[in-house]
Amino acid sequence: MSKLEQVLILEPSGELKFKGPFTEVVTSNLKLNNPTDKRVCFKVKTTAPRRYCVRPNSGVVEPSSSINVSVMLQPFDYDPQEKNKHKFMVQSMFAPEGGIDNETMVNMWKDADQTQLMDSKLKCVFELPPEALQALAKGKTNVFKLESSTPPPRKSVSAPSIIKRVPVRPIKNDLDAAKEAKEVAAVPPVKPNIPKPSPEAKRPVTQEATVAVKAVNVGSSASDSDMKKVLDECRRLQAEVSKLQAENAQIKDDGLRQRKATPSDNQTFTTEFAPVAQRSAIPPVLYLLAALILGFILGKFIL
Repeated sequence: MSKLEQVLILEPSGELKFKGPFTEVVTSNLKLNNPTDKRVCFKVKTTAPRRYCVRPNSGVVEPSSSINVSVMLQPFDYDPQEKNKHKFMVQSMFAPEGGIDNETMVNMWKDADQTQLMDSKLKCVFELPPEALQALAKGKTNVFKLESSTPPPRKSVSAPSIIKRVPVRPIKNDLDAAKEAKEVAAVPPVKPNIPKPSPEAKRPVTQEATVAVKAVNVGSSASDSDMKKVLDECRRLQAEVSKLQAENAQIKDDGLRQRKATPSDNQTFTTEFAPVAQRSAIPPVLYLLAALILGFILGKFIL
């Protein structure tokens, strides 16, 4: 069964011409005219799909209208002795009723009736400019070669032979800090020299003694503000002592963990450690001051 005659008018109708040199993209335009009163679908095919880029490669031509198709030849090394066999084919058929989207277009060409298809074929022609023809006549063929895009090799830069040595100060690690904290914690605290109460003080408190104590308290009401300040200072010192004892216990635990995690002799050691915060040791003066304050308080209440 003979095929239907092509209803689209192609310009050009027989061949697509591409003018060199072909060291860059060369574009040839193809115009599709629809002289009928129906919509016509078209599709462009080629025998060398890797060498060309077609935009648009398919679509719909409205009645009594036309559409331009750009055929772009990609750069390549042109050989005048090579015979060109590239061809294009434009297939077409009448569009169905209703809207046509991309998915509908794909399914329509996939399920198309071969007896309803129309096609036209075009050959590709490569033309050279006059200066290229003159170079070819002189035997020069390198004008058709693509320039190499490989970058030049980079020069290697040798490192300086003399390297300045900077002395590195030793850095104390966690083990050294734990050792120092342990030595500080091992120092026995100073015991306050609190006088022992006399045997007479152990006697039961009589009513007269109670009245005397009340009289002393009344007499010393002027110094209540000073006494309150002393008590607040004692509480603050006790809280600081407790905090320092907790820090010492933490340092001991860290030292034990560091000893367990010490690497073997065959491993590489480094002097770059994270800095350790310096923890202040408990000065003996605090103990002495606390002892004096407590002695002063107890002596005042006893007397």
